[in-house]
Amino acid sequence: MDEHQQGQVMPTDSPASSPAAVVELLGRDGRAVLVQRVTHWPVRIGRSPACDIVLDDGHLAAEHAELQLTPEGRVQLKLLDSRNGGTVGGQRLAAGDEALLPPGGGFQLAGSSLRLRTSADALAPEQVLIAHESYHWAALPGLLLLMLCLQWVDRWSAVDPDSRWVDYAMPLLAPLAFVLGWAGLWSLATQLFQHRFPFATHLRRVLIVVCAMELLDWALPAVAYSLSWPRLLALLALATPIAIAGLVAWHARLVWPGATRIIGGGIAALLVLGLGLQIGSRQDQQYVFGPSYLASLPPPALRLASPKPPQDLIESLKPLKAELQRQARKDNEGFESDDTAE
Repeated sequence: MDEHQQGQVMPTDSPASSPAAVVELLGRDGRAVLVQRVTHWPVRIGRSPACDIVLDDGHLAAEHAELQLTPEGRVQLKLLDSRNGGTVGGQRLAAGDEALLPPGGGFQLAGSSLRLRTSADALAPEQVLIAHESYHWAALPGLLLLMLCLQWVDRWSAVDPDSRWVDYAMPLLAPLAFVLGWAGLWSLATQLFQHRFPFATHLRRVLIVVCAMELLDWALPAVAYSLSWPRLLALLALATPIAIAGLVAWHARLVWPGATRIIGGGIAALLVLGLGLQIGSRQDQQYVFGPSYLASLPPPALRLASPKPPQDLIESLKPLKAELQRQARKDNEGFESDDTAE
């Protein structure tokens, strides 16, 4: 349900000391989907129209349970004649059992999760309204234009000057189709769990991350070249999985706001596992955290580091000579062994 459905039990005389209370039926995401006000004690719960709280759950008895107010002001759950019983604070209850409700007032009857809230319970702080969808729509043209410009510049730097316009079509349309489809899938997930379709919000988030990664892909090589820090390029290998994990977590907060910690912990665990596998797969290479050289050279005007003489390069390659000779001797011994066997 998109909005709370609120019902009210039949009013009767109630003691002045009785606290105001409501019984909430909780959905899968922990939010209340049905709210009924309590106006007298005890409160009977079941499927029968004669009950004070009527629930449409085929696993409930006609009169399944009763909430009672103790002389000390506590609320106690008593199970009536039922086959499926209930649960309070992890304790399984059968017909005739009684248990005091824990802090928070949560309990379960058969397949229905319920919560009792009274006027004595502390309320959560008032939440700030999420920015209106029109705000996100207003930011989309600029983000889309920035993404397409970055994609065009990247393609322009990779093709011949006399390339046809069709050579630019796929590199521009493919990322656009990807971000639209990505935002659409997350919007469908939000529609399923939150009963709204915030396409502009999801599209804005994926565009921010994609544009940031494009800018980082240009900025890091330029800084590495300017300062002669080739190892700085290792951040590019780390930035991609971190950006994807952050984007998924950002989307998930909108879809499942009540499970932020669980989802964040799962994404963090997968990220650490992925980075570990990435490092392990590169152990046989000459570097793990990025190359010691630059594969592309930006304009010389960006160079800030002092140039080094060619002799420094020759000296740095001397240790490699011995390693190559060792490897060559090992390969020659292998060939000689094969010839002898023949």
